[in-house]
Amino acid sequence: MHPITAQIKTEVEWNNGNPSLFIDGQNHPPFAYMSYLGEVEYYKEIAATGIHLYNFPAYLGEGGINTSSGIGAFRNAIWKGESHYDFSSIETDFEKILSADPKAKVVIRLYLDPPRWWTLANPSAAAQLPDGSLFRQSFASQEWREHTKVALEDCLDWLLKSKYRNHLAGIHVASGFTEEWFYHPKQYQDLNPVRLQAFRDWLKEKYTSVKSLRAAWNKPNVTFANAQLTNIDEAVDEVSWRDPDNDTNYIDTYRFHTEVMADNIAYFCKVVKEKSDGYLLTGAFYGYHYFVTDPRRGHGALSKLLKSPYLDYLSSPNVYNRVVGEDWPAMAAINSVHKHGKLWLAENDTRTSKTTLLKDQSRGIAPPGQYEGGVWLGPKSHKTSVALLWKNAARMLAYGYGGWWFDMWGGWFSDPEMLQVLEKTQKFHQDFPSKNPEKMKPGVLVIVDEELSFWDKSYGRLTEKILSNRYPIAKTGSSYDLYLRTDIQEIAFSQYQVIWLMGLLQLTDKETALIKKLQKLGKTVLWTNDKGTTLNLPGKTDNFLPEKLQWKPSELKKIWAEAGVHQYITSEDIIYVGRNWLSLHSIDGGEKIIQLPYFARVIDPFTNKVMADSTNQITIKMDVMSTVLYRVHPL
Repeated sequence: MHPITAQIKTEVEWNNGNPSLFIDGQNHPPFAYMSYLGEVEYYKEIAATGIHLYNFPAYLGEGGINTSSGIGAFRNAIWKGESHYDFSSIETDFEKILSADPKAKVVIRLYLDPPRWWTLANPSAAAQLPDGSLFRQSFASQEWREHTKVALEDCLDWLLKSKYRNHLAGIHVASGFTEEWFYHPKQYQDLNPVRLQAFRDWLKEKYTSVKSLRAAWNKPNVTFANAQLTNIDEAVDEVSWRDPDNDTNYIDTYRFHTEVMADNIAYFCKVVKEKSDGYLLTGAFYGYHYFVTDPRRGHGALSKLLKSPYLDYLSSPNVYNRVVGEDWPAMAAINSVHKHGKLWLAENDTRTSKTTLLKDQSRGIAPPGQYEGGVWLGPKSHKTSVALLWKNAARMLAYGYGGWWFDMWGGWFSDPEMLQVLEKTQKFHQDFPSKNPEKMKPGVLVIVDEELSFWDKSYGRLTEKILSNRYPIAKTGSSYDLYLRTDIQEIAFSQYQVIWLMGLLQLTDKETALIKKLQKLGKTVLWTNDKGTTLNLPGKTDNFLPEKLQWKPSELKKIWAEAGVHQYITSEDIIYVGRNWLSLHSIDGGEKIIQLPYFARVIDPFTNKVMADSTNQITIKMDVMSTVLYRVHPL
């Protein structure tokens, strides 16, 4: 039977050298709005900004998304029994959105964790815990996959036959802890035999012979029939790195553990694509290797997932160092994501002075004492809130990605100036085509290993020491590209003066040869591993700095200057440069002199006024805790 198709086609295609969102053949701004507790009043505010793309959540089961905090479910369960569904929550959300915005297009975030009745009815597909209890699903279970596929197809059948089909743009497949394809902590100790058998099958495919397995594991008696998963939830007895000669069984356990998650995402995206005849957009949260350093979470197989032809986009929140004066990068190597033709969409869950508390906005969802302090509070200053939203917008515009404004409990952006940020960001994308002039491309390249944390016995403490360089590198007065190690042989290095191999514990022969080649080409290469950093300078003897894992902005700026990397500013303010956009975010304000490495036409995008027809210097006076944004056209 021919698949039932959606009425609109939403896809990602290359445009101006970048993966871009298209709806019915038209380039569409990659910006959306979402709220867990969306109401008509909020949707009306968003529609007035010109945003017509929305997300809302839907849940197969009744369990909350955070099994540690105990948060309640945001919607009623859809999957009530075998072939029995209740789609009323989806109908309610569609009706709210469409009553506010008849032009709306919707991507549904569909949470695939099963309902409790299913877990009890299918113990062979559930996570089997050490105390004998059952928990939701075993992510390695083919039975869970197949049952969930049927439920997902039934949901799609209903949607594609419903009166809402003209407004359905895609499905964001979600599962696991906080909807982000993390393992729930209880699943770290999943004793379901199907998990062990899947691991042994994985080993057989990887090593092909027992001889190879024994050599890799350094265990003379191991076979494909008796190999065991290592305990990835044991207590931390020492903060140290694993031994490459004796701990390969741990590394393989983590590789299998993470690939299971990547395979599940690709599997369910394929279901959506096939059921909709390729008309629906597909995406998921995954690849948080640049911020989430606990390997048990399961986010170390991004390079594998990027090969899936059924996936259109990936997402993460911005890193949670949510303070003024710091960069909030994506949690993944988005240049690798783009290289493989996938769109990156940031979840901008930015707290503002309007941020509400979950306990005040809902009943029976917020656990007592949870979601009330710390990261759940926004800045008191309205002005700072606007500056932070502009920082989000500037980063997306300059680096060619999109995102949704995540108004988690509702009302976080319900302010004229904040809504203007959303409106202007949408308009800027429409009015100014996203091209990236050669002269504005970064001179610094960072390469990271998404498997770094696999080697970390402390579940990420040592990994974070290295990756925390994500903060000082953003204060060097220049921008940088970020790629996965697995793409290293495919990168064109000509534009870069500095290459930083950040967290590659050991180098392959090809990587060592590449460093020597880059040195001969006049490049500076930093290699930071578990022991320190080696400075490979052109024409000089390599300089090893023992225990030098973390760097200060001033130290990096000195290396950048010696290597010929242009620094737009001498201060440690945050600067974003790319695609004819230049933005500066400052905590202390004052007079700022931005030095361009070229002459350019500079335009104020808010007034479309030409500030200079030809200049290589921009002098501005900034307010404390503020963000500025300019159009820059190199001549």
